[in-house]
Amino acid sequence: MNRLRELRKKNGLSQARVAIDMNISRESLSYYENERRQPSIPLLKAFSRYYRVSIDYIVDNDCTKPFDPVELTKKDWKKNY
Repeated sequence: MNRLRELRKKNGLSQARVAIDMNISRESLSYYENERRQPSIPLLKAFSRYYRVSIDYIVDNDCTKPFDPVELTKKDWKKNY
């Protein structure tokens, strides 16, 4: 969940501000940002709305890189999926 930290910093927000806005403790946010805990699906949805990004982006799925499925090789498929 390093993307959570990246998004928070990119938006110039403190952990305290995000924690208040998200109705979670600052400690919980720190755990999520440092990958010591994983947020629940409802919390991922809330982070997605809060930062206006997809859940895929938050969980580090590379959803911005387009690909042609016809050219996708078995090696690429195994590596990425």
